[in-house]
Amino acid sequence: MAEAISQPALVVKNKGMLTLALMMGTIMQVLDTTIANVALPHMSSSLGAAQNEINWVLTSYIVAAAIATPLTGWMSDRLGQRRLFLGAVIGFTVASALCGIASSLPEMVLFRVLQGLCGAMIAPLAQTILLNINPREKIGQAMALYGMGIMVAPIVGPTLGGWLTETFDWRWVFLVNVPVGAVCVAMLALYMPNTEIKNRRFDFFGFGMLALGVGALQMLLDRGAENGWFTAVETWIELGIFIAGLWVFVVHSLTSKQPFVDLRMYKDFNFSLGSLLMGVMGITLFSGLALLPPMLQNLMGYSVIFTGLLMAPRGAATLVSMMIVGRLSGKVDARIMMLVGSVIMSYSLWQMTSFSPDMDYWPVIITGAMQGFGMGFLFVPLSTMAFATIAPSVRADATAMFALVRNVGQGIGISLVSVVLTNMMQVNHAELAERLTPESMAVQTQMPGLLTGNGQIVAIINGLVQKQSAMLSYLDDFWLMLMLSLASIPLILLLRGPKKDKGFKPKTKEELAIERAHAMAE
Repeated sequence: MAEAISQPALVVKNKGMLTLALMMGTIMQVLDTTIANVALPHMSSSLGAAQNEINWVLTSYIVAAAIATPLTGWMSDRLGQRRLFLGAVIGFTVASALCGIASSLPEMVLFRVLQGLCGAMIAPLAQTILLNINPREKIGQAMALYGMGIMVAPIVGPTLGGWLTETFDWRWVFLVNVPVGAVCVAMLALYMPNTEIKNRRFDFFGFGMLALGVGALQMLLDRGAENGWFTAVETWIELGIFIAGLWVFVVHSLTSKQPFVDLRMYKDFNFSLGSLLMGVMGITLFSGLALLPPMLQNLMGYSVIFTGLLMAPRGAATLVSMMIVGRLSGKVDARIMMLVGSVIMSYSLWQMTSFSPDMDYWPVIITGAMQGFGMGFLFVPLSTMAFATIAPSVRADATAMFALVRNVGQGIGISLVSVVLTNMMQVNHAELAERLTPESMAVQTQMPGLLTGNGQIVAIINGLVQKQSAMLSYLDDFWLMLMLSLASIPLILLLRGPKKDKGFKPKTKEELAIERAHAMAE
């Protein structure tokens, strides 16, 4: 614990420029998790792939990233953070360029796997470096900057992807990364310091079991809806592999002398509870991003571009709240800020449970902005408290596992709301249809055409019933997200504030200037 608190910040030549480079890499990588979604129909016709086949463009990236994320800690120890980050950004940029010029589906899937393997390490490693180069009193502000990239990029992704696809071509969804990646590499080469390299043994068996389990889980979540979930043999096989792989990994890690991931990091109460909360946040926050675009386009008839514009206030509000939280960090108890964020999020979800197909777009803008504002008050303090007492020696592993939990939570959330949406749509349609009987007073007075059996009128009424049942199903999902959000509030109260270290004294401006001069001289 003391190591985490009194550890001095790593001295760098220009912390501002290095932070900018780290955020450029993070935003570029996180953006790619959603930017390609809207371009899938265009890719399908261009690459000659069927609709079910083109989904592998997303699946391959997600599975590769999930498998590679836990490698971050080991590789940063063996290669050094500078070499690994530079290599990851270069590999991601090259893979993006190859995706942009792919001429067939197999090529695209191969390049997306490469993109996922390289990109998986960028976000957790950026978080590790930001924690290392900032003193304890500045970590809250650093996590606010990091949170802007992690939280805002997925919101902006579909809008930017839709604009690039409609204005230029779907290939620019990937090619746009090339200039950004080149600038990021140049800045990293100038300002990224070298770090100590550790001769750490690679635990092939531990990594293999974790990769097997995580890969199977991501396949289950991504292909479950297409396969009919647990009516398909594939889903049961993937579930069995996930349980077996994770069980063997945990047992092996607890009994091995040099495990792939040191699970002792979970003895830190704040980190364990913070990981659980991050998983819940992944379920509630990112599932909302998956629900709203199809609802706005299919039920309300909005275009892709206008839907993206309606989502923009959410991202703007997140930026504003994270700047506020950055200023408040160290002055206001992080748990209070998280409670404020949870209340705002819960209230916005409660308002969303009253959506209707006849409303205008203002309720979407208002609730979206409220959710975005609440996100900043949740993500930044949670990241700060989760790593407040974690030992710097395991930070790289901890940030990798933290990112993995967030990504798995995101996958579970999207799959969960999709299952609820599909099942409740059938239930709601059946319940509404049951009420349209010849004996119903509403049918006799308002829909007498149903009594005559007029096919055209029956089709119109059925369309209205389908629309209403779909809207009710979205509201069921919003109720589910509200319940999960409320359930996470007691967990926030269990978090512990970092103990003050009486031996720790912040460095003066003169001491920092001397350290900076020494660093530049070296």
